[in-house]
Amino acid sequence: MSLDLSIVLPCYNEQNRIAPTLEKIVKYFARQNTYFILNELIIVDDGSNDNTISKANATIEKLKNKSLNFEYKILVNEKNCGKGYSVRRGILSSNSSFVLFSDADLSTPIEELENFYPYISKGYNIIIGSRGLKQSKILKRQIIIRELAGKIFNLFVKIFTGMEFMDTQCGFKLFDRKTIDAIFPLLKINDFSFDVEILYLAKKNGFKIKELLVKWVNSEESKVNIIKDSLKMLKSITKIKNIHK
Repeated sequence: MSLDLSIVLPCYNEQNRIAPTLEKIVKYFARQNTYFILNELIIVDDGSNDNTISKANATIEKLKNKSLNFEYKILVNEKNCGKGYSVRRGILSSNSSFVLFSDADLSTPIEELENFYPYISKGYNIIIGSRGLKQSKILKRQIIIRELAGKIFNLFVKIFTGMEFMDTQCGFKLFDRKTIDAIFPLLKINDFSFDVEILYLAKKNGFKIKELLVKWVNSEESKVNIIKDSLKMLKSITKIKNIHK
């Protein structure tokens, strides 16, 4: 049985990467629809000042004429509001039974979605891609300082939330509608630590979460400022328990 799916892509100045990403997604679903049917593709532009929107529109128009019948929309933030805000806005605007949030660079290939399907029948509400499991296939690694920052962040996540996930930050997560309706209206964090807030609230409310190994290729065009954003993220996770008492 195929499941209807929305895909949410948060974007900020992605004019160089959005076209290849959209092509890979659409072509994948055009040839592979055993598990999921692409019902909706949602781009949330977070105040880009480049040609992200025009590139996305042109690419979709070219692809839709040749392949799938799916809904497509671009939501535009009037200013840069943060990745957490953009993901939340996109997912709350979706209308499918399942929603995949993916980074705009497809560091985790869309083909990895196939491996998520079996866990839906096992009752999992959220399935998250992970680069931190021993079996995870890191095809291109981050520079050492970013890997170290990620490990320190994971340690702080465990200290301040009690969660034992090996990787909360991988941009490839699948949610069912029940979880979305219960959790996403309550979210408040707009920065890059929004993933931690989602998982914390989900666990607090008894939803089942599966952390699953994925392939991952590092993109050298990361939008995360290793100092400024890391400090902001650490500050945010120290507040999560108090925000959601």
